[in-house]
Amino acid sequence: MGIFNAMNASGSALTAQRLRMDTISSNIANADSTRATLNEEGEWEPYRRKMTVFEPRSGSFDSFLQHASGAKGNSQGVKVTEITEDDEPFKQVFNPNHPDANDEGYVEVPNVDPTKEMTDMMSATRSYEANVTSLNATKGMLMKALEIGR
Repeated sequence: MGIFNAMNASGSALTAQRLRMDTISSNIANADSTRATLNEEGEWEPYRRKMTVFEPRSGSFDSFLQHASGAKGNSQGVKVTEITEDDEPFKQVFNPNHPDANDEGYVEVPNVDPTKEMTDMMSATRSYEANVTSLNATKGMLMKALEIGR
């Protein structure tokens, strides 16, 4: 285990949580966008909620070698593998005066739930803060280790 593995793991988590917060912010900003993308028929579709997918950062030869040799504490961190779209159906809202209303007066609105997004934002923020705390603790331990040699 290298001296900076803990810092690298925290740093990768900070980057991943930052991207997650950016994705959530985009969802909140587009919660009312009824014309976000064109579908195959050339018709406008509402904004579709996006989600980040995390995976452990592993799979390198070094990680397999250390695992095979029985090394403990091989922290690799985390990475965002993709940003997916939520396949939940769009909500139907009755608003006959809206320019995107269908013949019955219903408008398809995005599948974004602001309450759910704020809950996810709080979770991402807390994870970010926890990783900052971990990074600072690691930095403090490394600084104390350097003071031993004085």
